[in-house]
Amino acid sequence: MSESTPQRIGDYEVIRELGHGGMGKVYQVRNVLSDRVEAMKVILPDLAGRSEFAARFMREIKVLASLEHPNIAQLRTAFTANDQLVMIMEYVDGVTLADRLERGDFFPVTDALNYIDQALSALAYAHGKHVIHRDIKPGNMMLTPQGVVKLMDFGLARSAGEVGVTVTGSTLGSLDFMSPEQVKSQPADERSDLYAVGVSLYQMVTHQRMFHATSNYSIMEAHIKETPRPPIEVQPALPKSLSDLIMMSVAKEPAQRFQTADAFRNALAQVCASLVQQAAQPTATGSASRYLFNSPSPVAPGPTPAQNFTPAPSTPIPQPASARGGSRGTLLVVAVVVLLAVLAGAWMYKSRQQRETIVANATTVPQQSSSTPAPNPTAQMAPANPTPPPPTPEVAPHKRASSGSAAGLMPGGAAADSQAAQDAAAAAAAQKKLLDDMETEDDHLESRAAAIESGMGNLERQMNASGYGLRGDMVAARGNMRNDLAKAKQAMDAADTDRARHYLDLAHREVEKLEEFLGRR
Repeated sequence: MSESTPQRIGDYEVIRELGHGGMGKVYQVRNVLSDRVEAMKVILPDLAGRSEFAARFMREIKVLASLEHPNIAQLRTAFTANDQLVMIMEYVDGVTLADRLERGDFFPVTDALNYIDQALSALAYAHGKHVIHRDIKPGNMMLTPQGVVKLMDFGLARSAGEVGVTVTGSTLGSLDFMSPEQVKSQPADERSDLYAVGVSLYQMVTHQRMFHATSNYSIMEAHIKETPRPPIEVQPALPKSLSDLIMMSVAKEPAQRFQTADAFRNALAQVCASLVQQAAQPTATGSASRYLFNSPSPVAPGPTPAQNFTPAPSTPIPQPASARGGSRGTLLVVAVVVLLAVLAGAWMYKSRQQRETIVANATTVPQQSSSTPAPNPTAQMAPANPTPPPPTPEVAPHKRASSGSAAGLMPGGAAADSQAAQDAAAAAAAQKKLLDDMETEDDHLESRAAAIESGMGNLERQMNASGYGLRGDMVAARGNMRNDLAKAKQAMDAADTDRARHYLDLAHREVEKLEEFLGRR
């Protein structure tokens, strides 16, 4: 540690400095009570005394505390120490995407799309809470060794509903990634974040800055007036669809960009799916394939898009073999359960037949004992001294009983009727409970389906406005969901629990698929 680095702040022992900027310093610290390693952000003293900046960072604490997402670094707690505002945040072990770009450790296009998709997932969540980041850039995207992107530093974030905290005429954000409206100090919204994502993606796939300016003023002027060079002209191996997507994301007018993070993710998914298909084609050129799919360096590789791409896509992405194997395992379990149910039903049916046979025999024995047996023709032809056969249970004297005693030994007569009535009542109660449970499950599914319909409708309108359509299999899944719920309802009305169970399970599957598509799982 340098001489200026404090040894301890509050209950936190400073391990080392992680970075610093115009508004504060960030340290790696260890809590002396819990022994947990965290990241500490300390606002510099000359800023802590200015109320407008203090108000901005007090808001940051409230904003970050409300954000819980796997792609957002979590705020742990906050306090004041020596007139400084201190925030304790999740320590993310990894390297920023900016660090990799600066040292020339480039990643293939498919990894770039995967990392940007994760950042967009975080933004879709934050924007859903009306929170704008305002400083999106590769330097604020931390990549863990497991390939997870964590969006860092909401220090310039603000709630979309709040106004008046930013100093009039000031600009927030990093110049290379700043939207034209931010440069002009005009009101910024979620689309400003998406512009910065587009600039970040431009740099990640071309390995060049979007504007080659020599001063801050020229960079700001370029964002407002200059049309960037299409990425495909910088890297001819790039797919034209990806180049067009990036150019749309960095349009000067917010209305011409992607209107939501989910719409951006859908477009990325289409490009990613086409790249995966291209990888499977033997006719793909070697140089283009190496550029799109192979990384020049093994540092912090992320999962391939086909394995870890999780947007609301417009084109299906092939599942890994493990996922297909899991589906087969699930089907095998279901088949075993069905087989056991069939065997149990057959056993119950056989047992019932045996009981009915016993009851019938028990009730017919007294009638035979009171009547004269029919002559046996074989007895007249038998030898004079035959060997007597053993008595049968039906005619053995010690087995004969009156109808009253038979009713006491066997479940016949009034006792059998009473038992049958009890069995029927129990079966009816069990059937009613099963139907009630299914109706409750159906009501819950209908509620989830209504939310899905609303989300799909909104997304479809947004994508149509951006010139894109919904993914075909998601449209089919929505239709299947409606059909399965309707058939399940019909089966329940007919008290057909087996058929109702079948269609409820199918509806469950489609609902979960659509919720994942909408980012709600």
